[in-house]
Amino acid sequence: MSNKRRLWQIFGPVICAVILLLVIFLLPWERTFSKESIYQAANSQTTTVFKGSRMKQNAYDDGYVPFYGSSELSRMDPLHPSVLAEKYHRDYQPFLLGGPGSQSLAQFLGMQGTTKQMRNKKAVVIISPQWFTKKGQDPNAFTLYYSPLQACNFLLSIKSLNKANQYAAKRFLQMPEIKGEVKAAMKRIAHGQQISATQRFALEGQRRMLDNEDKFFSSFQLRDRKPKIEKQAKLLPGKYSLAKLDEVADEQAASHTNSNSFGINNSFYKLRLNKRNLRKLKGSQQHFNYTKSVEYSDFELMLHQFAKQHTNVLFVIPPINQKWASYTGLSQTMYQKSVSKIKYQLESQGFENIADLSNRGGEKYFMEDTIHLGWRGWVAVDEAVKPFMAKDNIRYNYNLHNYFYSKKWQKKPSVVSLNNSSPQTESQKENLKEN
Repeated sequence: MSNKRRLWQIFGPVICAVILLLVIFLLPWERTFSKESIYQAANSQTTTVFKGSRMKQNAYDDGYVPFYGSSELSRMDPLHPSVLAEKYHRDYQPFLLGGPGSQSLAQFLGMQGTTKQMRNKKAVVIISPQWFTKKGQDPNAFTLYYSPLQACNFLLSIKSLNKANQYAAKRFLQMPEIKGEVKAAMKRIAHGQQISATQRFALEGQRRMLDNEDKFFSSFQLRDRKPKIEKQAKLLPGKYSLAKLDEVADEQAASHTNSNSFGINNSFYKLRLNKRNLRKLKGSQQHFNYTKSVEYSDFELMLHQFAKQHTNVLFVIPPINQKWASYTGLSQTMYQKSVSKIKYQLESQGFENIADLSNRGGEKYFMEDTIHLGWRGWVAVDEAVKPFMAKDNIRYNYNLHNYFYSKKWQKKPSVVSLNNSSPQTESQKENLKEN
């Protein structure tokens, strides 16, 4: 046997396998998903779904509405938005996007692959108070939600440089997961330079491979929550009634919070707040401050994406468990200042659909634990979501301001919400002029 033949027998299969993989991942492929798979993906909250594009694209085209948030979306009691939509056959289904640590920067990146599908559509955003710490997005959590596919989409979508994409690139570069060709391209954008032709070619090839990978693997390891949703839906009244839902909330909450005086879910209290931890946590949050945070500028990136898409958005601002805040020393005055700051950022730019629940943390059974919406809280959310979804959709043209990317805004200690004040002063107008 000749040496050439021996070499072919050894390396031939490897070469063929590499060529086959290149063909599979570089050629454009089309794939559709079953309605069952899309339903599972909408309620799965897996990072694979969060980081992908194709499953979300199919879902939005099919009438699903993205609910952007974090860990509160995981608490699927009978009053959860997905359960209510299932029980009462709503003409929309929530597509849950987020989990622990999915803050504005991660959400903005995750939105990059669905710009076309979200144009002139509706969305819901639940804004968590714990996002607005001094440094904002936790880098370790960002790593969990980072999508190279969406990073390529972001870079390749930039036609002209502006404050938003420069700020975004600078923030992405602060995250350790940004590497390789993506990092090099981000550096150019951050410095006000377009990516080079060579970088664009490399990113296009990388995106093609990642897009095919998304098509092949996005339906793997979906979490099937349909049995749980159906089980929870059986606890609801046959006919929709806020009064009846409130009764269900009372009944469910009473049986799930009877181990403590804070109105906290028994299992959460047992696992996270045992007696030893409880003593350590007393007065532990008295120096927390949500009014000064880079998160306000990261949040502006989400608003920039919604404005780009002309998306009609309902923003929900939840409260903090008042009893728990009193125990840990968390200032309600401080929290209300942060809420006013968030509302000012929204209202001054034309985002007018805001469900401000921030003052209701003292209501019985409103919260499930220390900071997450619970039984009555979800009823209050549905009081805002149901009419919002029922309204005819209108095209929104928002008026965005570069001021909200500034350190001055990030560090501003307080501001008066526009809806609770007289018309804007000249100084306020000056602040909002584009840089």
